[in-house]
Amino acid sequence: MSQTAIVLAAFGVSLPEAMAGVENVLRRVEAAFADSPVRLAFTSNLVRRVWQKRLADPAWLTAHPHTPHYLRAIQGPLATIANLQDQGYQSQIIQPLHVYAGEEFHDLQSYVAGLAGIATVKPKWRPFKTLALGRPALGQPGVIHPYQRDLRRAADILAADAAEARQMGAALVYVGHGNHYYSTGVFHELRQMLAQDHPDILIEIGMVEGLDGPAEAAARLRQAGARKALLKPLMLVAGVHARDDMAGSGDDSWRGALEAAGVETVCRLEGLGENNAWADIYVQNIRDAAEHGGLTP
Repeated sequence: MSQTAIVLAAFGVSLPEAMAGVENVLRRVEAAFADSPVRLAFTSNLVRRVWQKRLADPAWLTAHPHTPHYLRAIQGPLATIANLQDQGYQSQIIQPLHVYAGEEFHDLQSYVAGLAGIATVKPKWRPFKTLALGRPALGQPGVIHPYQRDLRRAADILAADAAEARQMGAALVYVGHGNHYYSTGVFHELRQMLAQDHPDILIEIGMVEGLDGPAEAAARLRQAGARKALLKPLMLVAGVHARDDMAGSGDDSWRGALEAAGVETVCRLEGLGENNAWADIYVQNIRDAAEHGGLTP
């Protein structure tokens, strides 16, 4: 049995029917590291509160008897790491399931750095030997793992979506989560790479939060004369943002904005985590973090 535990830190999922992306990653990580305990944590305080409220409601539990066991005890990364430490795991790999190094990843990075820096009077009582933090799917700034290589890896995996759009005679439009506090420029670098790989297809990447939004994407599609678009979430799961903000029937959704611009839309409610090749990005990032931290998961 490995002396190293693995924590998968996802933003979180509030819709039970959207858990497929997280569950697939969890299964593949457990299979790849069968000797290590693997725990799932949700970084979103809001999502955790949603589940805590549901799981305290006997009527909800009766109506949803097949709720996965890990959701019945879902915690934040701090509590998850602490519980594993209490079970004797002083070495842990914390792997974010975030797509890019935005707000949630930077907060997680701070948590891990704070815990790893705990000092005690007697060194033998330090709670942790090693806490190794993996990188998001699209990488992070730094020289150890140049993020352009992570973009290349992602672009190769997404080539299947470009092939589907090509067969449909459609533009390919991705919708990521984004945020208002960190640059979403890495998504635009990914779009440029995809456009170079597939010059015969119009490809757009926009954000629910941050640049670009649906109005800008719709204007570019209209200007390019696009008549049809394949719309997909560039998110781990096809949750509320994918179902409402992207594929919703309202005028303020991505689908509504594109259709108002005269672009027929076909929505695929499939999270990136449902793609085995994308899920294996996190498996490889765990291996990289372990190697850098001198750990054997």
